[in-house]
Amino acid sequence: MSEVKVNEELQDETVVADGEAADINELEADHDVQTEDGERNVEQELAEAKDQIAELHDRMLRAAAENENFKKRVERERLASLKYAGETILREMLPTVDNLERALSQGVIEGADAEKNLSALLEGVQLTLKSLLATLEKFEVKAINSVGEPFDPKHQEALTMDSHDTIPENHVITEFEKGYYYKDRLLRAAKVVVSSGKKA
Repeated sequence: MSEVKVNEELQDETVVADGEAADINELEADHDVQTEDGERNVEQELAEAKDQIAELHDRMLRAAAENENFKKRVERERLASLKYAGETILREMLPTVDNLERALSQGVIEGADAEKNLSALLEGVQLTLKSLLATLEKFEVKAINSVGEPFDPKHQEALTMDSHDTIPENHVITEFEKGYYYKDRLLRAAKVVVSSGKKA
């Protein structure tokens, strides 16, 4: 090979090597820029993530506080409803008290004879009892009819046994106290006298 050709080839290789070196330098510079941009991006993402975490933490604390306040409010309302649970029925019973007071005041009329006073009192008490039973029915309280019925220990309590000519054995003769049901539950058992059959 001639010297000229060798020199040309060497120059070409030098130009290529210089070009490759320039490309490598450019790549390194780009990599440095990307690395700096990457670091900036990571730092920015980290800052955004921290802000988001702080916001979510704040929301969680607020939700927990609201939940706690809701629980306290529900508990207060529950206690108040338990405390005043009988208010409705008591309000309904007040007219009965008024009627009894009226009956007593009407039962003693000046200038009237005792029979008329007694008759007025009896009528007032009967009306009051009717009103009271209507109030109890309104709240689904029903009386148990026991007289003449077979004795049932599920809703009757036998106080004593007595012989009776017309009422058969193990049937109720009289009631000392009426029994009552509240909806489908026994509120109070009837206290009764049970027949032991005819006298021997």
